[in-house]
Amino acid sequence: MFTGSIVALITPMDEKGQICRSSLKKLINYHIFNQTKAIVSVGTTGESATLSQEEHIKVVMLTLELADNRIPIIAGTGANATTEAISLTKRFEKSGISACLTVTPYYNRPTQEGLYQHFKAISENTELPQILYNVPSRTGCDLLPETVAKLSILKNIIGIKEATGDLSRVNKIQELVENDF
Repeated sequence: MFTGSIVALITPMDEKGQICRSSLKKLINYHIFNQTKAIVSVGTTGESATLSQEEHIKVVMLTLELADNRIPIIAGTGANATTEAISLTKRFEKSGISACLTVTPYYNRPTQEGLYQHFKAISENTELPQILYNVPSRTGCDLLPETVAKLSILKNIIGIKEATGDLSRVNKIQELVENDF
C-alpha cells in the first residue's frame, strides 16, 4: 500500500504557540514537489505528546485540507491508553486519511501480550489501515518481531515503522511475517 519515502512532519507553531497554517502549507507543498510518497501528520515527530487532543485533530484535518488529495496522509493516533488510541483513531474514520500510525504505549511498559491486546483492540475498532510504530528508545517498551508477526495476521494491520536502529530486526520481522506486510 505504501512504498518510498514517507515523511513525518513537524507541527509548525507561530510565536503565540498556535498552529502555523502557512508554514504547514509550505512543508506539505515541499514534500509534494519533491515526490514524497506519503506524509505522517502528528506522529511523535509532530509533537503528539504535547498537543491537546483538539489540537491533534485540528493539525491532521488541516494537513488533509492543505494536501488536497495530492498525497496520502497518515495520521498519528498512538496513545499510552488503549481507549484514547481507539477514540483518536475513530475520529479520523471518515476524514480521508489513508492510514494510522500507532506508536507503542509509552511509559506503561506493557508485556508482549499487553502490546498484542492493545493493537488488537485498536484494529478491531476501526476499518482504517494501521501501521505499528516501534521506537523503544522513546517509549520504554519494545514490540518484538514475534509479536509483530502475530499482529500482522489481523485484517487491517498493514505494516510497521521499525525504529530500533537494528537492521537485523527488519530481516527477522520479514522472516516471521507470512503475508504482504
